Amino acid sequence: MKKIWIGFITVVTLSFLALIWVGTEIYQTQPPIPDKVIVGETQEVVLTKKDIQTGQNVWESIGGMEVGSIWGHGSYVAPDWTADWIHREAVFMLDSWAQRDFDTNYENLDEEKKAALKARLVKDIRTNTFETNDKTITISVERYKAFKENAAYYASIFSKGHEQYAIQKGALTNPHKLHQLNAFLFWTSWAASTNRHEQNYTYTSNWPHEPLIENTITPDSQIWSGFSIILLLLFIGILVYYYVRNHEKGEALTHPKEDPMQRLQLVSSQKAVLKYFIIISLLIGLQIILGILTVHYTVEGQAFFGFDLASILPYSITRTWHTQLAVFWIAATWLATGLFLAPMISGKEMKYQVFGINFLFIALLIIVLGSLIGEWLGVHQFLDLTTNFFFGHQGYEYMDLGRFWQLFLAVGLVLWVFMVGRHILYGIKRNDDSKHLLIILLISVMAIGMFFFSGLMYGENSSLPVINYWRWWLVHLWVEGFFEVFATVIIAFIFLRMKILSAKTAGKASIASATIFLAGGIIGTLHHLYYSGTPVQAIALGATFSALEVVPLTLMGFEIRENWNLLKSTEWMQKYKWPIFFFIAVAFWNMLGAGVFGFLINPPIALYYIQGLNTTAVHAHTALFGVYGMLGMGFIIICLRFFSDRAWDSPKLKIAFWCLNVGLIAMVVLSLLPVGIIQAYTSITKGYSFARDAELLYSPVVQTLKWLRMVGDIIFSVGIFYFCWFTINETFYCFRKGQTIRNVQFEGKELQTKKAY
Repeated sequence: MKKIWIGFITVVTLSFLALIWVGTEIYQTQPPIPDKVIVGETQEVVLTKKDIQTGQNVWESIGGMEVGSIWGHGSYVAPDWTADWIHREAVFMLDSWAQRDFDTNYENLDEEKKAALKARLVKDIRTNTFETNDKTITISVERYKAFKENAAYYASIFSKGHEQYAIQKGALTNPHKLHQLNAFLFWTSWAASTNRHEQNYTYTSNWPHEPLIENTITPDSQIWSGFSIILLLLFIGILVYYYVRNHEKGEALTHPKEDPMQRLQLVSSQKAVLKYFIIISLLIGLQIILGILTVHYTVEGQAFFGFDLASILPYSITRTWHTQLAVFWIAATWLATGLFLAPMISGKEMKYQVFGINFLFIALLIIVLGSLIGEWLGVHQFLDLTTNFFFGHQGYEYMDLGRFWQLFLAVGLVLWVFMVGRHILYGIKRNDDSKHLLIILLISVMAIGMFFFSGLMYGENSSLPVINYWRWWLVHLWVEGFFEVFATVIIAFIFLRMKILSAKTAGKASIASATIFLAGGIIGTLHHLYYSGTPVQAIALGATFSALEVVPLTLMGFEIRENWNLLKSTEWMQKYKWPIFFFIAVAFWNMLGAGVFGFLINPPIALYYIQGLNTTAVHAHTALFGVYGMLGMGFIIICLRFFSDRAWDSPKLKIAFWCLNVGLIAMVVLSLLPVGIIQAYTSITKGYSFARDAELLYSPVVQTLKWLRMVGDIIFSVGIFYFCWFTINETFYCFRKGQTIRNVQFEGKELQTKKAY
């Protein structure tokens, strides 16, 4: 066991040192924000640093990443504004020169003249004119004219609305704010089209793909992509060999003939957790309704079957609420599970535990309702920019809620860590065979509380590369890292209490599993940052270690088989059929959604062309819901299974389980993946801006594929309905059954408790 712990500590320490090192490089080498941008020939000031920074705040206030994307990060209906700006700027300048020199448009010229003008464009656009002494960027007269043309075009889009982009009329009407927004969009395009000093690639490593300015994939992206694939194959081979050789070496354990949990009596705090499951079910239902509205905007722009919905609930709001509620209900499910199982870990009911659970419940309601209302007010421009930052819409996908609500949630997580952690510490002090399992559980619980604070590490005027760096600490490390460790250990603990896994085996397996996926997962955070104004180190380390994230997922087939065999091992295990079925689904989607579809977009050579296309949506849906959503649902029903004393004869769970899985497969196969493939081909052959253009997204073929998504969505929605129906019905039964808590057996020790209800 000592060697396993040394391996775990070494992996975590070295991984964070590497991640922090790249973070310091991001701070030091990020694209500069100039004090002013001037026209070289006239010295006219085009915009200032304040314009750019305030423009970023304006962009955040209208929904930010929920209205198109910047540097590939964001939503999919509107264009990527960086790629769109660069392409429009390039076309304007080429046509302007062609008209002046040859009295025709650029496309009408012969190849020799085109090549001459293109070479002039590349020199103008890609030459870095940032002066470190006076911190100014100098642009040509032609580029200034292109700036004014683009500024007028985008001002029209955001003030008058754009149906195909799902941007409502009057999204932004203040002329000064529109100028500032354009200043920010110009800066993001400048960083993506201007070479770093003394380098032949841009601040975003030549992203996006734009042939007109010779933005093509860099050798670094190609080399590290190949290296990542080689490492992937190597470590899959090593891990499979290790698994096959060692997986049968755990302690032999005879499965009990009766359910060890059937005499389990529950304490007051566990009943207090039940109300979470009702609210979570309602949040799931609301999230799906918002998802239906959001996806419908992709086919009808600003309407819902003819009704002008965008004036009340614009796309930026429905998508914000859809993604944010997913994070809320999944995280709430896992946190509620920790609170429910805590007394089973310690063997006692801690003082003020019920009060803490009720306090957190009220806090959850306030945070959910408050953040949703604040985002609506922010997007509708009822808040000034600073107030919007704290109480409205921060503008960053999965971190949209205002800073005040983030702080409120952070305080709640600290309380949760204390409430669950003290039970785990009490269990560790028993110093029995479960000690090592509980230590890794305590580490994961503390990390869940600590790493949420990474989302507070940037300020209102922090630059985009810095914000994205910390954002992915939260979205990737908090969720995909330490919540995953928590989930692994919780499942091991449940199987331990059911006496189908020994404490020694559970401890070793949990620590080893955490070591394996954190080895890739911590540094693998950087795969989100290849083209976000980050140095080449992000590509090298991100590509290498994100490939290792996929390695443990290749063994999910073994986990599916073992869980299936577990169901058949004893007759009483059928009582836990549906929780185990959901755990089997988690393993399947881990392999397909996180593994296959995740690696589809992980290598730099892939992400360069398909970042922010529907291929990303494929991974997002199959990993976020398929893995974390299914796991949350599994946790809910296993807690209800422990609490409920009646047989589950209802077909509701059967319908829910199969509709959820079949519906998710259908929406991917019939719609998301085909659209993503069409976009990927367009991005590779023509340029990234064409893959996000309305002409492609509203073409007959793509529109048909969008409508086909209804098949999967309807099936999936039926599954959600039946799951929520079952959960609410069973939770109310548990409330009503009037069980009196008697002498409770925990780890062979008797605990005297009072009546809970």
